[in-house]
Amino acid sequence: MATTEHGPLAGVRVVELAGIGPGPFAAMLLADLGADVVRVDRPGGAGLGIDPAYDLTNRNKRSVLVDLKVEDGPDRVLDLVERADILIEGYRPGVAERLGVGPEACLARNPRLVYGRMTGWGQDGPLAERAGHDIAYIALTGTLSMIGKPGEPPTVPANLVGDYAGGSLYLVVGVLAALQHARTPGGAGQVVDAAIVDGAAHLATMIHGMLAAGGWQDRRGSNLLDGGCPFYGSYETSDGQYMAVGPLEQQFYDEFVKLLGIEDRAPDRRDLTRWEELRRVVADRFRTRTRAEWTEVFEATDACVAPVLSLREAPHHPHLAARSTFVEHSGLTQPAPAPRFSATPVSVRNGPAQPGADTAGVARDWDVPSIHRPRKDPTD
Repeated sequence: MATTEHGPLAGVRVVELAGIGPGPFAAMLLADLGADVVRVDRPGGAGLGIDPAYDLTNRNKRSVLVDLKVEDGPDRVLDLVERADILIEGYRPGVAERLGVGPEACLARNPRLVYGRMTGWGQDGPLAERAGHDIAYIALTGTLSMIGKPGEPPTVPANLVGDYAGGSLYLVVGVLAALQHARTPGGAGQVVDAAIVDGAAHLATMIHGMLAAGGWQDRRGSNLLDGGCPFYGSYETSDGQYMAVGPLEQQFYDEFVKLLGIEDRAPDRRDLTRWEELRRVVADRFRTRTRAEWTEVFEATDACVAPVLSLREAPHHPHLAARSTFVEHSGLTQPAPAPRFSATPVSVRNGPAQPGADTAGVARDWDVPSIHRPRKDPTD
């Protein structure tokens, strides 16, 4: 079977207007899958203050420097757009239009372009113009209300649920679906409005169904999958570490209580009135051994128990090491591209793109000499 070293999106050209958070991550995913992603960086950086050499969301990309606020800046970007398949921007609504690179200008230059817009609140609605961050978006959708212990403030799940799950991944699905449409006979480009609030709400579709059916209580820490269940949660070990427990099915649970050593005294798990008693029995037992000792007990079983590893520990786990789930490139340990493909393998090909470092190569490969021209001096 023929293979390509660059992934299934080899040949797809993407323009990324530099931003922070979910937009760059979405563009990284497209780059990981083989797309030629050109990041249009602004002089002075994107404003987050991360050393570009360590910004892994810019791996597998190339970078050019363009100041959209100078006279010929928008035209330079539009020259790239003319040769692109996808554009990604993460400005507030109306900003791209004011800069001269909004959907109307871009689609006029390239009618088959897929114009991906990444925002928190979306392109319309009462909050569209307001600033926000991941925590506010997942708060408003009800997603944050499900995470944490009852009687305590909701637990903040880093910025993974909103920015990246509800934002980046939905943007990638959207632009690839729109690209498929654009490439069909009679197809055309279009605008993809990817709002984190929409994606974060959509992620909870199954739970809304359970809520409607009476199988989910609208209270944090009271349900099967939100920490309310004593056999779906994490427990502290004698050395202050934690084990994650999740034997939901009866046959797995039977193995769990046997290996934990509580088979003869564990309350009936079907009796919800005794869940707190069961939780105490499980917790007390886990505190009798270290995480390493419990890992050895459970690792070759179907009891659905795993050690809770830190970010630095995870790459060294035997399973993740065997699968090369983490790789090292340019001296940086990082998650490998995902998912995997049998005929079009993906890889980390290049380290984080340095702002403006690839201008000459992009000008040549995309046949856009204007990108390589000296910038016009606004005082001329």
